[in-house]
Amino acid sequence: MPFPTGLTAPLLDGELVRLEPLEHRHAADLATAAEEDRTSYGFTWVPRADEVNDYITAQLARAATGSLMPYAQVAKASGRAVGATAYWDPRLWPDRDELCAVEVGFTWLGASAQGSGLNTEAKFLLFAHALEQWRVARVDLKTDARNKRSRAAIERVGARFEGVLRCWSRSWAPNEEGLLRDSAMYSILASEWPACRTRLQARLGNRH
Repeated sequence: MPFPTGLTAPLLDGELVRLEPLEHRHAADLATAAEEDRTSYGFTWVPRADEVNDYITAQLARAATGSLMPYAQVAKASGRAVGATAYWDPRLWPDRDELCAVEVGFTWLGASAQGSGLNTEAKFLLFAHALEQWRVARVDLKTDARNKRSRAAIERVGARFEGVLRCWSRSWAPNEEGLLRDSAMYSILASEWPACRTRLQARLGNRH
């Protein structure tokens, strides 16, 4: 299902990170970020440096269908793109061209940006825009059920665990090409956002 007619990816600007609609001009920075220590990518597909241009082309093709709004995560301190993320899998209200729910996914950060607060602020910006400007009923997140690091990060930003869907998504784990993974499902509902917002602001030092 595509995003509603006329809905576009906004630039989202924080103190630590600026989320810019993904373009090929981000390729050189993303190639550098992708080749840092890759040990945290065991369950996540992150392009190698020589795959970044094709990766961006593929993401922009998905965006052209209306199923994805991809971003580069740009560290404000350096002005360099250090990872990527996206809104995707939009769902509309029945019989209305209005967004009901959206997923935040396709997220990765170079090793040097992990643990820096960029991920927390990026999630804050994405959640706030979806829930406050688009006024969605829920924001979804999911990850490989085996990915303890990712699950802990999702839980730290305030999303609620909903369960595991078996053989739900394509596996990105090594030597599992063509197989499906169990996906751990999380969400934030509109009614939960005020409390979640307060917790995230506290973690970010009340920057927002």
